[in-house]
Amino acid sequence: MSAVLDHHAHDDHHDHAPTGWRRWVFATNHKDIGTLYMLFSFTMLMIGGVLALIIRAELFQPGLQIVNPELFNQLTTMHGIIMVFGAIMPAFVGFANWMIPLQIGAADMAFARMNNFSFWLLIPAGLMVAGSFFMPGGAPAAGWTMYAPLTLQMGPSMDIAIFALHIMGASSIMGSINIIVTILNMRAPGMTLMKMPMFCWTWLITAYLLIAVMPVLAGAITMTLTDRHFGTSFFNPAGGGDPVMFQHIFWFFGHPEVYIMILPAFGIISQIVPAFARKKLFGYASMVYATSSIAILSFIVWAHHMFTTGMPVTGQLFFMYATMLIAVPTAVKIFNWIATMWQGSMTFETPMLFAVGFIFVFTIGGFTGLILAMAPIDIQVQDTYYVVAHFHYVLVAGSLFAMFAGFYYWSPKWTGVMYKESRGKIHFWWSMIAFNVTFFPMHFLGLAGMPRRYADYPMQFADFNALASVGAFFFGFAQVYFFLFIVLPTMRGKGQPAAQKPWEGAEGLEWEVPSPAPFHTFATPPKLDATATKIIA
Repeated sequence: MSAVLDHHAHDDHHDHAPTGWRRWVFATNHKDIGTLYMLFSFTMLMIGGVLALIIRAELFQPGLQIVNPELFNQLTTMHGIIMVFGAIMPAFVGFANWMIPLQIGAADMAFARMNNFSFWLLIPAGLMVAGSFFMPGGAPAAGWTMYAPLTLQMGPSMDIAIFALHIMGASSIMGSINIIVTILNMRAPGMTLMKMPMFCWTWLITAYLLIAVMPVLAGAITMTLTDRHFGTSFFNPAGGGDPVMFQHIFWFFGHPEVYIMILPAFGIISQIVPAFARKKLFGYASMVYATSSIAILSFIVWAHHMFTTGMPVTGQLFFMYATMLIAVPTAVKIFNWIATMWQGSMTFETPMLFAVGFIFVFTIGGFTGLILAMAPIDIQVQDTYYVVAHFHYVLVAGSLFAMFAGFYYWSPKWTGVMYKESRGKIHFWWSMIAFNVTFFPMHFLGLAGMPRRYADYPMQFADFNALASVGAFFFGFAQVYFFLFIVLPTMRGKGQPAAQKPWEGAEGLEWEVPSPAPFHTFATPPKLDATATKIIA
């Protein structure tokens, strides 16, 4: 008896979370680190959003109102860099930290201290990127793609941005190694790879993509750095270099990067749709193979960003067909989600609303991508607002809406309280309508020939630009509402206590632990049933 009591006392001691600032600075617990990632990414989302709103305020009318063209270029560049590297990628790593150990029955991530280090690297990198506006000459203004030869002509803030991206890349690689080792080595007995939740699968594949392409970006920006300061001529035509070579290297990183930002979103949606349709995910194996196919094909489509660089027709045809081919596994996923919902016993709580909204709007983004895959059309709309509309449909309505869906779905498990359903629905409809009002008109602007990254435009583009600017402000305020009225109350524990499994159709090991999830879970590997979704007592 005393041995049993000692054992419980030992468990109580382990459940006791450290308090004060040390808990967060020295965090090695995957849940705390996941929370830190998400708070960091939301902060960067707000900073990037403010830059976007200044851009849209400038474009509300023709003429120069608020900023000069030089500052406008800095805003567009930094908006892109902050959103991609500071908001979307860290948020998905936060989801991975929180959910992967819970979903596979692991006690924690494989390398807890490296996990801490990979997060804290982001803070100086984020400060350097956001602080570059205050450097001599202002922030980098070469576009988020950092094309040479513009990058060779920028002020000292360009070097800061290169350094920050190196640090963020190192953080991503460490996080990816951690995720791969955790998933491959720390699954509970009985959880084979083909019984894993789809979110774990999409992150496993994403982690391999990150390890493959982050060093490519590092190479490209290091070559830029040596061109700027050490007399090399990789991209400087005056010394025999080739600026187009930078585009090849950058997009070899950049296109897999697009899938790095969307595959974890696919994983989240693949968890939510079956839960609220109260059915098994249709075609689980085909989903795994489709995700792998997308990852492999993403390496052979990079030059569809470069149809206007003087590519030979044979090259244009290859990249055109390869890009159209990548639509097939993506369509498989959308088909499987719809088939899962078909004849399901569906209810539309906020996570499901965002998931269905994601499928609808991401499909539009996919179709515009298919249109851009056609070389003759792409040459016409290259660098116009049509491209801006396309990638915002994929990244905002794709990645961001999936994150919102994931937050609403899992936050009862994180915080132990339920958000207010009515507030969640207000956030969904407000975001969905404002998003479409902002970005749908950009398709028409692009087809009419309005180039992107321009601070001014002629009168014929005025109406759609005014509409887009109004929509952008409404969309921005929707996210402030989300933080003040949904995130903050749940973080403070205000709300109805959440059940262990608040969603009737949800399956997975994360719903087998109490809400909120204890500080330490699965200290001993759980014994699983044949489906690997339930723990056998």
